[in-house]
This record gives sequence, C-alpha cells and structure tokens, in this order.
Amino acid sequence: MPSRVVLITGAARGLGTVIATRFHEAGYCVAIGDIMFDAAQSLANSLSPDGGTALAVRLDVTLKADFESARDTIASTWGRVDVLVNNAGASKVVALMDITGEQFDQVINVNLRSVLFGCQVFGQYFADLGVGRIVNIASLAGQNGGSATGAHYAAAKGGVITLTKVFARDLAAKGVTVNAISPGPMDLPIVHESVPKDKLTAVIAGIPVGKLGSAQYIADAAVLLSADNAYFATGACWDVNGGLFMR
Repeated sequence: MPSRVVLITGAARGLGTVIATRFHEAGYCVAIGDIMFDAAQSLANSLSPDGGTALAVRLDVTLKADFESARDTIASTWGRVDVLVNNAGASKVVALMDITGEQFDQVINVNLRSVLFGCQVFGQYFADLGVGRIVNIASLAGQNGGSATGAHYAAAKGGVITLTKVFARDLAAKGVTVNAISPGPMDLPIVHESVPKDKLTAVIAGIPVGKLGSAQYIADAAVLLSADNAYFATGACWDVNGGLFMR
C-alpha cells in the first residue's frame, strides 16, 4: 500500500509536470490527469517504468464525470486518494474589447469550472474519509487583474481564489483542507514561448526580485500544503510573485 496518493490535473506538461515530478520524488503515487493522454502516459512511464507509482488518467477537467471516473480509477489502483492538485489551465492572449463569448466560456471552463468540479468530487470523497488535501493553482492575474494573460484568464483565476475559500469553509470540519497557490511570472518554457523576448525583458525588469519565479518552488509549496500535518492551513492563498503583489 502506498504512503500517499495524489491526482494532479493538467500534469502532462508545464508546471503540472514539475508538480507531478516533485510529488513523486516526495514518495507519492502520482496520477497524471490530462486530456492529452499520450503525453500523460509518457510522463508516467518516465517517472515509474514499471507502472507501480505513476498512472496516466484521461481527464477532461470541464467534465464532472471525468473527475468521478479518475477518482474511481485511482482508488481501484492504489486503494485511495489523499490529495488533489487542481493545476489545469489555459488561456490565449486576446485584447480586452475583443474577447468573444466563446473565448470567455472556454477559458472559464478550463480554469474555473474545473476547480468547481474537482473540489466537488474530491471534496466529498475526502469528507467521507474524514481527511484530505486540495491545492488549487491560482495566479497573480486573479489578484491584480493580470496583464499579458487576458481578462478572461484573470477573471477565472480570481474565481479560483474565491472558490478556494468557499470550499475551505465548507469542508474544514470534515478534515479537508483547501488552499490556493498564486504564482507570478514563472520561468517555464510556455512563458518564453508566449511572450516576445523584448516584452519578457520588460516584465522581468518590473519584478522587484529581478527574475522569473521557480516552478520547482511552486511544486515544493504544493507538497507542503498537502502534508498530513497541514490540517491548520486552509482557505489560504500563498503568494509567490517576486514582490509584484504585496498585502
């Protein structure tokens, strides 16, 4: 029987992969939930060639039924689930006045609807067990309105922070903690790919610490919030933004 089990959504690439790798290093059995199943399977194979401690799960985070299926698959494989990390997210930069209803709905669905469904399905599952940890990956954009990520993304991530508080309050007495981590600009390939070099230089110049954030540190924070003795941390939003937003 494994010591602890975690499901990470959107784990097939980017920050999700860093988080999945860190949890695996910490001794967790890791379920890699992603709509890109082949990429999730590749990561699972690299983490655990024998398949014993890493599992790819096909997961469309906009569908509640997929969360339920993931829960059942993981529980049948390893006996239980202890932690959910709602990491899946997506956005395309669109000028504020040009965002269409379809674009808004798509970004809200992937970034916010997913957190609602994940917290509903696993919040109830953990409540029934009497213990559990949920970590939601929010964003600085949800606190200061963002800049390069788009208004729809900022609105969704602001909603993630609010949902975190609502679920934390509702589930606290049942042994379940719900927290958010709110990263600023991260040193990830997607950042370098999506932001032109001259604009990225300007972004970095505007960060008080003078550099992009460490995705590894975000992963470390997720592991810390998921610890068995983390029962007193709930409803929190951990800011990791290089000093761009202070409160």
